Amino acid sequence: MKATLSLALLGAATSVWAHDLSSVQRVTNLPGLSNKFIVEVAAASDIPSKRALGTPHEVLYRSLRERKIGFSVHKEYDAPGIFIGAAMTVTDSQDVANILKTEGVVAIRPIHTYGRPSPIASKTCTPGDVGLPDGQSTHVTTGVSKLHAVGITGKGVKIGILDTGIDYTHPFLGAGFGPGFKVAGGYDLVGDAYTGANNPVPDSDPLDQCAGHGTHVAGIIGVNPGNPFNLTGVAYEASIYAYRIFGCAGSVTDDVIVDGLLMGVKAGMDILTMSLGGSDGWTEGTGSVVSSRIAATGKVVTIAAGNEGASGSWFTSSPGNGIDAISVASSDNTVIPLQAFTVQGATHDPIVYYSTFPFALNGSTPLYATSNDTTVVDDACSPLPASTPDLSKFVVLVRRGTCAFTAKLANIAAFGATTALIYDNGNGFGGISVGTFQATLIQAEDGVFLAEQLAAGVPVAVTFPQTGGSVNFPAPTGGLVSTFTTYGPTNDFYFKPAITAPGGNILSTLPLPLGTWGLESGTSMATPFMAGSAALLLAVKGKSASVGKTARTLFESTAKPISTTLTDGDPFQTVTQQGAGLVQVYDAVFATTILSPAELILNDTTHFAGPQKFTVKNTGKQVKTYTLSHVPAGTAVTVDPSTGFAALGPVPVSTDYVTVTFNKAKFTLFPGQTQQVVAKITPPKGVDATTFPVYSGFIYATSGTESVHATYLGLAASLKDKQVIDNTDVVFGVALPVVLDTSGNPQDAPVNYTFVGADAPTVLWRQAFGSPALRLDLVSPDIKLTGTLNARASHDSPVFSFSHQHKGGSFAQVAILGSLLEFDFIGRNDETDLLDNTVVLTNTFANGTVIPNGSYKVLLRALKVTGDATNEADWESWLSPIIGVAA
Repeated sequence: MKATLSLALLGAATSVWAHDLSSVQRVTNLPGLSNKFIVEVAAASDIPSKRALGTPHEVLYRSLRERKIGFSVHKEYDAPGIFIGAAMTVTDSQDVANILKTEGVVAIRPIHTYGRPSPIASKTCTPGDVGLPDGQSTHVTTGVSKLHAVGITGKGVKIGILDTGIDYTHPFLGAGFGPGFKVAGGYDLVGDAYTGANNPVPDSDPLDQCAGHGTHVAGIIGVNPGNPFNLTGVAYEASIYAYRIFGCAGSVTDDVIVDGLLMGVKAGMDILTMSLGGSDGWTEGTGSVVSSRIAATGKVVTIAAGNEGASGSWFTSSPGNGIDAISVASSDNTVIPLQAFTVQGATHDPIVYYSTFPFALNGSTPLYATSNDTTVVDDACSPLPASTPDLSKFVVLVRRGTCAFTAKLANIAAFGATTALIYDNGNGFGGISVGTFQATLIQAEDGVFLAEQLAAGVPVAVTFPQTGGSVNFPAPTGGLVSTFTTYGPTNDFYFKPAITAPGGNILSTLPLPLGTWGLESGTSMATPFMAGSAALLLAVKGKSASVGKTARTLFESTAKPISTTLTDGDPFQTVTQQGAGLVQVYDAVFATTILSPAELILNDTTHFAGPQKFTVKNTGKQVKTYTLSHVPAGTAVTVDPSTGFAALGPVPVSTDYVTVTFNKAKFTLFPGQTQQVVAKITPPKGVDATTFPVYSGFIYATSGTESVHATYLGLAASLKDKQVIDNTDVVFGVALPVVLDTSGNPQDAPVNYTFVGADAPTVLWRQAFGSPALRLDLVSPDIKLTGTLNARASHDSPVFSFSHQHKGGSFAQVAILGSLLEFDFIGRNDETDLLDNTVVLTNTFANGTVIPNGSYKVLLRALKVTGDATNEADWESWLSPIIGVAA
């Protein structure tokens, strides 16, 4: 294997090992709301036998009542060609299977909750603040400024924003609401008091002056020029419609999201944009499905890729997982606002420290260095000597290196230190993780200067100005993919994210009561930039369905791939985080070469699709000669083979590249002519399949100064080989899965439970990867079965192989006494916050039937990705200790 480029978080030494079992809450903790589902039904024309019986909804309800299925409906959807169905609460979740068997029912999906979008960083700003990003910097790097220069500003295009609402009273967002205003319409689907856990109280006014996120999003699209910050919305003459789906606090359920999407379609939106989501890794959620179908009709749908980059690969966000929607990654602005402190006792210019806000420290404070050696590799990694003075009176200077920042800070805090400056050792000047400490990085040369002055006996002191200390600093990651951007691909190997737009350190509008203007970061900011970009495209090419259907391809094929670093020669960032590259709006609008499709999916080794076809069309007026070339991106090392968990972000990339050959490496096209290209892509050789390396890159068709590309993505391993259930002791110090008794201790012998009060067992497990299907069933205690996962924490142990097909009522010839839980398309757990999966068992089966007193075991099964649900060999399994029911 070739060299792997370690792109770890600056100074981060994150550990997920051996957390105390006492941290596990003994509650049922699974995605989706209990017994709440969205049922999709076919159109009346698709169920001829029922056509005369009423609407599809009436047919559904009648059929459920005939089957004696208890339910209550809280929302109906009727958008023929996109989505017909109902959101409902089902009295008995075991009836889900019966509902799915009902004629006309297409699918039944659990209702999920999505948290209110929150930026990675947020700061209110006022005119005159020093160090704010240039208001036009993002427009220059994406070509938006060139379109504005020729009068293309999005006029006539309707953009629907599903978010927290908009403060349309803002003077630079039109100062009004309704026809003739910038915010021309919309609806409040939920009301101020909605939290996601209560009933919406809708009204016709989507004004938001309590949350602010939607107003920041709206400003990125449409803030009027002439403001004090020299900001200009990407499509500032487009008409904006606000669909408020969040209250002042809390979350939203996807039945509300679907309602907002369909409302926007009915109102004639050309573009719908959502800066929200939650990681689940699959394309199957209702919000994802509906978003994809809307996009397939020719509407442009842009959705945030998510801000979970630290969590590693295979963590894509819904509803951005919608197959035909545009999932948007974030790139950092080219300038960032930082702070500077002044130096007393030695002559030096103010020194920049990596903080958006000034340190809360008044007056001049003496500086103390933990080492006089400016080359020390492990400064303050061990407890400081007893001769160390009381550090509460100093700002402490420490050199970066060897151990985690928090370890250094804990050692100096032991002597009373409250403020620290860590000087870089060449690993890069940027943000660092320091927990609750008041500490940050300064640049290497500044730290060396200060340390040398102290070593020479100079009494150096520092002052942190509380105002006027902000500086406009060239972003060390300017133009790169923001590290917080979530990594793909989806578990079912779709191309997410699709493209990158500016989202790091973006200045825009806030509600007037919340500061009027603010600087925020997140894919939430990149997404409206992409929506505005689409508005510029539609303003030039028209709003027809054919234009909308090809918008993503145009943007992807003309995007500019982004490197992993700003150092020449380093590989391009993996496509699993940047998509096709940074959007180049002008190039997309005026491209005279059309390449399609722009996404080439090679799948895994089991389903490998090496020969890939795409077409190149000359839509210009001149004869063009094209040359094909291949530019690889870094291969993402997505899994840590020592644990089986996802490698934490920034995900390491290697230079293990594919090779590509073409049926024609060069060809000439007259105006209007098309050439089909066959690219034969050979995966990288000699890679470690246990790291599940995802390779990617770009195939260019170049004619003169014009260049377009297709982006490819593949896996040099088989997804079916990826273990989906964690059976190690890495996280909790005990091998998983496990049953916790009433006291929260691991059960390793038979235990009786009364199921009175808290006297009940809890099944605890973690998903090391997503699974298309998860089952918990009750079985006899004397069965003969060795679960594939019961060989604890040993990847080398032989596993039970099932030699016959699953027959429904048994598993590995073991009778299933009853179902306790069924869950489809469950995502992996997050190693950065250690959320686990828990189910507190009751003395009833999932269908409500009481479990007779007696002894049992729980059989947990999880289907491997790409596995055949009818083949028992494709399921992982685990058998619990004996559980006694003594109710």
